[in-house]
Parts: sequence; structure tokens; C-alpha cells
Amino acid sequence: MFGLKLFRRVGNRYLLTHAGERYMEKASQILALKGDLDAEMADIVKREVGEVSVAFASMRCTYMLPCTLPEFHRTHPNVKVNVFEGNSDENDRRLLDGQVEAAFYSKPSELNPQIQYETLGKDELLICTCAGHPLGRFAKPNPASRYPKLELPLLKNEQIIMMRPQQRTRQILDAILKEEKIKYDNVTCTGNLPAIMELVALGYGVSFVHEAHLRHRAETRPIDCYSFGEPRVVTDFVAATRKGSYVSRYTRDFIDIVRRQVSNAVGTE
Repeated sequence: MFGLKLFRRVGNRYLLTHAGERYMEKASQILALKGDLDAEMADIVKREVGEVSVAFASMRCTYMLPCTLPEFHRTHPNVKVNVFEGNSDENDRRLLDGQVEAAFYSKPSELNPQIQYETLGKDELLICTCAGHPLGRFAKPNPASRYPKLELPLLKNEQIIMMRPQQRTRQILDAILKEEKIKYDNVTCTGNLPAIMELVALGYGVSFVHEAHLRHRAETRPIDCYSFGEPRVVTDFVAATRKGSYVSRYTRDFIDIVRRQVSNAVGTE
């Protein structure tokens, strides 16, 4: 095209040239625009046949899909829902690439200017320990929370179980610890949230988990929960869409169903 090479050969591999990178970037934008146009035209024609592509973090999928997919199917039986799972960074890439139309996760500390965030509910981030952990004697009442409060420095001699840096809860927590100038030395990382909660319940260490995950945990051993921060740490659970993109009515309906489920869960407290 125009005499420009889009690839260059390096050994047995082919790599994009600068022109190739620009071509791929614009081609992705064109495909995203086509997807938006197709969705909008389908709405205009009002066909009751189509597809919706959404993304959740893996743990959210466990309890969000059973209460959203059946309700969506009852109102849109001929609309296929494609579900993607991954950490929040992966789901952001899927969103910006046009692979999904909406992603559901905790709102990041640093907002992406290409993404629009619609708050569906609030979720408190909690310190979690095994039942009867000695740290509990330092807890104080917190009128701003359902849970008593612990100060973050009290955890400095504990085994801390963290999620991986690509996961949204970890990113939120890292921002808080950086602001408070707190660093924990004895840290174990895993991306498996159910494993984190079970390790905490067994007394292996302490961790930080959003209340929504704890609410849907299949409880085998009890966990004690504590608030922290001033007056507590609450994150927004959001529906993320590409800024400026067309949101189909099917996607809007799916977002509204998720909103109702989040609202109902909060209402049961």
C-alpha cells in the first residue's frame, strides 16, 4: 500500500513496521466503528435477534451470571450473550478493541480517558482475618461502616495475601498503601480469590476483599471482617463502555439488569 512495507523480517519472525503499527491501529478503530454502526442499525430495524458481548472479572462471573443471564434471556430469548472473563486490565483491552460492549468491575483509581464509567452500586473493601484472630482486640467501633475498624499499620507483622498487580482490587489497595506510606514485607500473591478467602479462614494470613465477594462466598469456615481508612474504603462497581461509542438497547438492558441485582444485594444488608 502506497509502496510502504507493513512488516519487516527479523530472523524467522515478521514484525510490524511503524507504518504497519499505524495501519493496524486505524484498522482496529474502523472495525470498532463498524461494530457500533451495526448495533445502531439493528436497533433502528428493531430486530429481536442479535448479540451482546460483556466482560466480568472471574469471581464476579461466579455469582453475577446466574442472576443476570436468565432474566435477560426471558426478555430477549433470541439475543445471544457472549461472556468474557479476565482481570480488569484484560477487560479494558477487550473493551477498547471492540471485543466487548460493556465490562463490569470496580472503578479504577486512575481513570482511562477512553472509557466511560457508569456507577451501578457501592462496595466496601474490608480487611479479612480468620475468626477470633488476635488483631480483633484492636478493633474499634466505626459508625460509618457495618464493621469495626482496624488501622492498617497493625497488619505490618502479619502474613498478607494479595491479589496480583493486574487485578483491580490490588490496584486500588496499592494506591491506598502508597498514599499512607505503608509497605508490607511478608506478602504472598495469587490471582485466585476463592483460595485467598479460604486461606484467610484457615488462619494462614490476612487479606483485603470486597464485601460483595464475601457476601456470595460459600461459607465453610467463618471470616472476621474489619473496615479501614477514613472513614472507610468504598469503591464504585461500574459498567464500563467505550467513550463515544453507541450502546445498543440490548447492552443497555443487560446493564440495567446488573444494576438491579447489585441494588437488591445491597438492600438485603
